[in-house]
Amino acid sequence: MLLNPKTVPSRAPTSTSQHAHGCCRICNRSLTTTFVDLGMSPLCESFLAKEQLDAMEPFYPLAASVCRDCMLVQLQQYVAPEHIFTEYAYFAAFSDAWLEHARRYVEAVTARYGLGPNSQVIELGSNDGYLLQYFVKKGIPVLGIDPAANVTKAAEARGVPTLVRFFGIETAREVAAKGMQGDLVLGNNVLAQVPDLNSFVAGIRIVLKPAGICTIEFPHLLRTMRGNQFDQIYHEHFSYFSALTVERIAAAHGLRLFDVEQLWTHGGSLRVHLCHTDNRGRPTLPSVAELIQEEREAGLDRLETYAAFAEQVRATKRKLLSFLIDAKSRGKSIAGYGAPGKGNTLLNYCGIRTDFVDYTVDRNPYKHGKFLPGTHIPIFPPDRIAETRPDYVLILPWNLKDEIMAQLAYVREWGAKFVVPIPEPSVL
Repeated sequence: MLLNPKTVPSRAPTSTSQHAHGCCRICNRSLTTTFVDLGMSPLCESFLAKEQLDAMEPFYPLAASVCRDCMLVQLQQYVAPEHIFTEYAYFAAFSDAWLEHARRYVEAVTARYGLGPNSQVIELGSNDGYLLQYFVKKGIPVLGIDPAANVTKAAEARGVPTLVRFFGIETAREVAAKGMQGDLVLGNNVLAQVPDLNSFVAGIRIVLKPAGICTIEFPHLLRTMRGNQFDQIYHEHFSYFSALTVERIAAAHGLRLFDVEQLWTHGGSLRVHLCHTDNRGRPTLPSVAELIQEEREAGLDRLETYAAFAEQVRATKRKLLSFLIDAKSRGKSIAGYGAPGKGNTLLNYCGIRTDFVDYTVDRNPYKHGKFLPGTHIPIFPPDRIAETRPDYVLILPWNLKDEIMAQLAYVREWGAKFVVPIPEPSVL
């Protein structure tokens, strides 16, 4: 049975070292069941300069567990969040599809909740201001909160005021003490990156106005499992969520899930809408019960469901390596596209280095001239593909394959083909 919300601790464990010893970051129970073991891997955003290639590179276990009580899928914490996120290599604004997703969200949420010049929007994990910039253009006051100082400089350049902090109870109290609470508080693809979930969700309640709304987007664990998207697992993502687990941790901290949307992003995501538990103006919509019923029917409330995931992951590894071995034996050249976190999980788990993939390209100049962690595959600007004319382009951010294939349509001129590795290797 799933954990009753009332039994979830109202505060996080007092020591993050407890997580490293295998305790659930929601309910603090011992973790004894493996979800999937992806071996040893470096931090997926720890790109290397050329002079670092001969130095020791730290690898950490990449094995996800599932809590037998609250069913949260999670990684143990091996590295302090400050080490991962203070200087961060991910800039959201380099994806056109992601920017359009953000723009549409702003249009929809502004209309639905009547936001205007007298409203306050607060984004948790605001990155480079890719989303809040659209509120700014509407004249709606915003505040971004993000720990990565290098990324927030780009946000400030877009006119997005940003507080450089990790978000939790302490930061929430600091913001609220200055008289700032949100009519809308949002967090897109940040929940997975939070090591102290109880503090984070408790902080949301503090900065949310009594009638305010919070929306949170995250990859849906059910879609991750059905789509064999194991490469979404990496050290920067501490946890992996279903609606069941989100509903329970929200309830434990005085928040209620009243609506949920299913999205295309990251191979299938959820956008949950939360309000204060006692907000009678926001009745719980049927979408919540419908999705939770789907998750129960899929077995996400039963421990044995999670055990079947590992074998399909191993099968995908074998298929991808078989394709690459065959292609190289035929003298074909292979280049990668993108340097996302998911790509580094895939490459390291499968043992794919420059013996298979000559190089990869990325639109983010921050990564140019550097090397992928673990595999040491070099990263170039996208025009490298036109210069070298590879036979295959391996699309590492497969969730953006349509956008990427449109950008690289010219490779068809010399007969090149695209390879998408997930849910299983496909040549397009």
